Amino acid sequence: MLNVSGLRSGYGSVEVLRGVDLDIQQGEIVALLGSNGVGKTTFSAVLSGLIKTWGGTVRFKDKEIHGWSAQAIVDCGLIHVPEGRHIFPNLSIRENLELGSYRRGKPNRARNLEHVVEIFPRLRERFGQKAGTLSGGEQQMLAIGRGMMAEPELLILDEPSIGLSPLLVEEMFDLIKKLNSEGLTILLVEQNVLQSLEIANRAFVMENGEINLSGKASDLIDDPELQRSYLGLA
Repeated sequence: MLNVSGLRSGYGSVEVLRGVDLDIQQGEIVALLGSNGVGKTTFSAVLSGLIKTWGGTVRFKDKEIHGWSAQAIVDCGLIHVPEGRHIFPNLSIRENLELGSYRRGKPNRARNLEHVVEIFPRLRERFGQKAGTLSGGEQQMLAIGRGMMAEPELLILDEPSIGLSPLLVEEMFDLIKKLNSEGLTILLVEQNVLQSLEIANRAFVMENGEINLSGKASDLIDDPELQRSYLGLA
């Protein structure tokens, strides 16, 4: 579904991504792991057309999309839920969700809205409430729900567990697994290594803008290099 080859990008004269290779098959959860500041969010932004590529290729559903506008990338079904949620705090929950179908999914808005609140029943209970009054976990649910309104074929979740309590983190990962069980392909961009590997099919570990480790998630959990670098184990 997605094939990234030799991807380079950055800001100004600073190169952040230094030849990233990554692929995702339909129906998978693929985790992109790494510490803060290694380039994960830049990678997500390049895929969704928010930052320009400097080199390399991005193919989505057999179309080369590097260089496309963010709007065109949304239109073809690649949907990005960014780090930090970026909800509209002064709009209601319902209005935030409906805006998710502004470019894609508008004909099925009512059906998709019902589907989202089935997945996130707490949102239904607060439909008329302003989004800025929600808790951090509820805001993350709203951000994901807004992405679901666009009928994604590939959903990029950038740091969905950041800032959440341990209990809500566990709930968030359960929800991601549920979305995938319904057939949704997911790129999970996370610092939370262990829980990401527990639900992912495969994983790529990024360091200094490059992929330095990749493979089946079940194999990487026991990889000594990953344990030493990211889990602090000798």
